Amino acid sequence: MGPGRRRAALRLRGGGSPQLLALLAGKFSIFQLFFLALLLGFVSLLWLQLSCSGEAAPPGRGVPRPPCPPDPPAPPADDPSWGPHRLALLVPFRERFEELLAFVPYMHRFLSKKRIRHHILVLNQVDHYRFNRASLINVGFLESGNDTDYIAMHDVDLLPLNEQLDYGFPEAGPFHVASPELHPLYHYKTYVGGILLLTKQHYEMCNGMSNRFWGWGREDDEFYRRIKGAGLQVHRPSGITTGYETFQHLHDPAWRKRDQKRIAAQKQEQFKVDREGGLNNVKYRIESRTALSVAGAPCTVLNIVLDCDMNETPWCTFG
Repeated sequence: MGPGRRRAALRLRGGGSPQLLALLAGKFSIFQLFFLALLLGFVSLLWLQLSCSGEAAPPGRGVPRPPCPPDPPAPPADDPSWGPHRLALLVPFRERFEELLAFVPYMHRFLSKKRIRHHILVLNQVDHYRFNRASLINVGFLESGNDTDYIAMHDVDLLPLNEQLDYGFPEAGPFHVASPELHPLYHYKTYVGGILLLTKQHYEMCNGMSNRFWGWGREDDEFYRRIKGAGLQVHRPSGITTGYETFQHLHDPAWRKRDQKRIAAQKQEQFKVDREGGLNNVKYRIESRTALSVAGAPCTVLNIVLDCDMNETPWCTFG
């Protein structure tokens, strides 16, 4: 390096930022400098995010990672100024923790943004019988308390994406949020599964759901007949233009197989209307009730032990 270049380099190292700016200004336009500054800022933010999450941490250095920025505080679940009604969000559940971790914070923020007072109840079946979604919903209804006046029967793997969907008090009758015109999978006219809202009075008029459906499926089809038998009219969303993109379906059938096996007399029973059972004869025990916060979103987990009458429904086990 010649003497002239060495002196210029020394001037730049010795705190000569004005000289550096002059040098850059001579080589780049103002627009190019502005774009370069934006690019450097973006790279800095990306590096901060990767480094605080540990993805860009150098191995074996022992250097403490900078803390990640804290998550924004979760909105309230129960603000009395939002109105007189309060929703019990009933979520039948068994061993689908990755879906639950996404569901609880998402639904809490979704409902809070819509100013819906709510209480999320995770109905966790912990016995050794086959899964019984309908019985869990009956239990959730009975255990939801007097501080809620309507329920949502809500699948844990279905997230609403359109904020125009109505989760308000369904005074006129059962309101099927995940209607056949919007649900990504099920499109037949009598479908009432996925997400269904009912007042507690209307659910009692139906005597809840049948407890005879062990395994996956058919309980919501039987419940549709109960709704009609109670003289109620199913209502569905209108003016929603997002079609089958209205919901995100989290379930991966390749990873988590559904229990669709039909055992013995269950094949005939699944198409019958249960005119005797429901809320009045569900047998269960609450093993524990735990208030949890998932990413700042509050919920209550009920560990539920269901009982099965082997004489009535021997298909509650695989044996």
